[in-house]
Amino acid sequence: MSTHGKKYLDAAKQIDREAYVSVPAAVTKVKELASAKFDETVDLAVNLGVDPRKADQILRGTLSLPAGTGRSVRVAVFAAGDQANEARDAGADIVGSDDLVARVNDGFTDFDVVIATPDLMAQVGTLGRVLGPRGLMPNPKTGTVTMEVGKAVSEFKAGRVEYRTDKVGNIHLPVGKVSFSAEDIVRNIHAVFDELFRVKPASAKGRYVLSAAISSTMGPSVKLDPALVREIAVEEPVGAAS
Repeated sequence: MSTHGKKYLDAAKQIDREAYVSVPAAVTKVKELASAKFDETVDLAVNLGVDPRKADQILRGTLSLPAGTGRSVRVAVFAAGDQANEARDAGADIVGSDDLVARVNDGFTDFDVVIATPDLMAQVGTLGRVLGPRGLMPNPKTGTVTMEVGKAVSEFKAGRVEYRTDKVGNIHLPVGKVSFSAEDIVRNIHAVFDELFRVKPASAKGRYVLSAAISSTMGPSVKLDPALVREIAVEEPVGAAS
């Protein structure tokens, strides 16, 4: 039995579930069908032809979306001394060292990104049971273990996002808000695919992008044509209904 509401079901009827479309056409359709009273997030889901059971085929990193995410990101920083001051000056929402470790150990997780200086990773490492399941554990590969905490805070506040493959090769990322222009969402999506192809494992064989789709928070997904995800030109007119 479907658990979706009437608006979702009505929107789903306007999508050919078997069709694969270009990025601009998919963005236009998602914006057209968004009906929630709040500014919905536009999400991108990609299934890659990688085997995450093999260490060299696990993808994890960060990238800056050219148009940002449109989301307010709460950043927590584990740092002391000058680095703590630098984090505060850059706009970090929560900054601390042993005191913050204690708060998180007690269950405090009111943040979206965690950054730590290398010298505090021994303490932060004890928070694995809290941060790990939420995908918040700092990691050098994602630029969240660094002495340049001010720069890292500024980048995440401005629209830097983290990506990683799950156990079956899927990657999920926010690529904007419904209120964004179609052009800005298209730019963000292309930035994601440029990054994914940049980090493509040499050992990954066969088709790399197996499937991809975008959707708004409350709307149905629209399938992207894997053969067109790297097309940079924005089709005209991008705002026209497909």
